[in-house]
Amino acid sequence: MWEIIQPLLPARDLRKGGGMRKYGDRLVLDSVFYVLRSGCQWRMLPRDLMPWDAAHRWFTKWRRDGTWDRVHDELRRQVRVGAGRDPEPSAAVIDAQSIKTSEGGEARGFDAGKRTTGRKRHVIVDTMGLLLVVAVTSASVQDRAGGRTVLAGLAAGFRTISLVWADGGYANSVDSTLLSWARDALNIVVEIVKRTDDVKGFKVLPRRWVVERSFGWLVRNRRLARDYERLTATSEAMIKVAMIRLMLVRLAGQSLRWSHESHRKTARARTVEDLIAA
Repeated sequence: MWEIIQPLLPARDLRKGGGMRKYGDRLVLDSVFYVLRSGCQWRMLPRDLMPWDAAHRWFTKWRRDGTWDRVHDELRRQVRVGAGRDPEPSAAVIDAQSIKTSEGGEARGFDAGKRTTGRKRHVIVDTMGLLLVVAVTSASVQDRAGGRTVLAGLAAGFRTISLVWADGGYANSVDSTLLSWARDALNIVVEIVKRTDDVKGFKVLPRRWVVERSFGWLVRNRRLARDYERLTATSEAMIKVAMIRLMLVRLAGQSLRWSHESHRKTARARTVEDLIAA
């Protein structure tokens, strides 16, 4: 994973001077990934990693200078090419997820539909489930309002996309102006994938399951199972870091799951050897 991401990290310009760095980029990544996966507070980073204030400072610096964005976009292109796709997508899926937050912080509200106090993650993913655009707002923001924000970002960053699938929350009998606005202002067709009324219980819906799976990928990281950040910009950056780690695992050919099987085999072999020796 380090061999893949190292060339994408910003190189230091020695002409600008400054002393030698005490902590390298690899230790920065290890520290940020630890916070992401474990969900711990920054101040609870283990001593064999960076001091928490240095790790948080580098995380914030890379958020502000666009490093996380550049690394994320390049890794997405590599994953798509490795899967036999074009580097840039031509279709996408949009959805929103309401998530509880800790106390305090900006943009915190109540989602009356989901009965959730916190924030809402508006995301657009490609047909592989890889993140394209994300915006974190108060949970009180309607899907249609948040959809305009991420669709505008999609049109600005991905001119190859002309079709976006969405659920019924983005257009209904009361308000369907999002569809006409996207078509006229952005030249994007938003197609609603509706659920049939005669089906009860859970049902996998075409296209919509892709973005639901992406939400599942995100909340596997304990830092994202709840929104602990005080700033929405930090929440968006942490979501991109989660996708960066997921894509690195894919490109490196590693597994997301860690198993005790090898240890069990070693223990069984030792037991057999002990019996033979006895």
